[in-house]
Amino acid sequence: MKLALIAIIGALGAIMANKGIAVFNDGLRPIMPEHREGRMGRKELAATSFAMCFGLVIGFGIPFSLTTSVILIHSIFLGTDIIGTFSPDGKKGIFVSGIIGAAYGIGLLLGLESIVNTFELLPVNFMENLGAVGDPVVAAFAAFPALATGFQFGVKKGLLNLTFSVIARQLAIVVSPIILGSASININPEGSALIVGMAILLIYAMREKPEEEIVDIASVFSERVSRIKKNVPYLILMGALVSAATASNMMAGDPIALNLMSEGQYVDAGFAALARGIGFIPLIVSTAISTGVYGPVGMTFVFVVGLFVRNPLIAFVLGGIVIGIEVLFLDAIARFLDKFPGIRDSGDNIRNAMSKLLEIALLVGGMNAANAIAPGIGFFAVIGLYVLNDMAGKPVVSMAVGPISAILVGVLVNILSVVGLFTPPV
Repeated sequence: MKLALIAIIGALGAIMANKGIAVFNDGLRPIMPEHREGRMGRKELAATSFAMCFGLVIGFGIPFSLTTSVILIHSIFLGTDIIGTFSPDGKKGIFVSGIIGAAYGIGLLLGLESIVNTFELLPVNFMENLGAVGDPVVAAFAAFPALATGFQFGVKKGLLNLTFSVIARQLAIVVSPIILGSASININPEGSALIVGMAILLIYAMREKPEEEIVDIASVFSERVSRIKKNVPYLILMGALVSAATASNMMAGDPIALNLMSEGQYVDAGFAALARGIGFIPLIVSTAISTGVYGPVGMTFVFVVGLFVRNPLIAFVLGGIVIGIEVLFLDAIARFLDKFPGIRDSGDNIRNAMSKLLEIALLVGGMNAANAIAPGIGFFAVIGLYVLNDMAGKPVVSMAVGPISAILVGVLVNILSVVGLFTPPV
């Protein structure tokens, strides 16, 4: 079932990219109309797509997927963006992109499993310690609304948000579990902190009013909005498939949810995905309306469905409904964001806060995992590789340096073990 599911997702993702219906890379979305409207050839589009996506697949999507048993969605859809744009136009392109996309999805699933199985056969099995990469993420993810508040409204308000979030977290620990008759309800500390933090951020954001006359962007690009709505059957099917795959523990939409899922904390992962979805609304809506090209997972709420609804069949139905509603109300959402510029701006700040939090948490997690694999060598190697990557102009995305470094340390100690220069810690 998993092979069939990943094959269909890979095929449909590549076909949607080929037809210019949806692409995952936000930077690629504004370029798609250039080809559709005849100002850019297929070769130029393919070269641009490859330049934007390939490094992120290798340096971001796959390393995160290797640290857990869950596939990070970037591994799949950045790859299908490349496949779809490289495939020819017309009916031939639909066939070619579909076949290659399906093969890519299957290859990704089996390939990652093979790599993990190979690692487990090495003299020094470091896979168990590699899971420690995500430990700081699990503990720190609820802090990002406070960081976003600080980015947007200043350090003092960010600190106030962080203080209330910490209080909410500790109150959840003190009062949990709540006994109601024969029922016992556990309140999640991180989830409580996240809800309070997001509420404070949104209160601040909604207090900002537009200073200039509102321009109805949806009306300006009405033809492109209509194009997205015309392609809604493709999007509904993809939303349904991704929700089902998420409910089956096959994939996650972001590194925070991925690490929480690997720990079995699905409710926390759902809240994190919900907050991330809110943060991505302005970006997805603005690029979709202005280009006529949507994202294959829309505003990413299909992951929320899969995380909260643990039944794949129910998640399949609800995921399709959710992305269909997104498309149906796309122009209405755009008009709402125009009325509340603070909420629109908070999207960028939420993404920036998540990126900063992940960069630090995953660097610490990478150091801890690498040092568990090879005491002393781990700290030495991860810090050295992080600084060298920064000096080299960050060829590897900063937040991926920790996981990649931990994997490299695992490979290194196996080589050293073979030549007699390393003894695994007891």
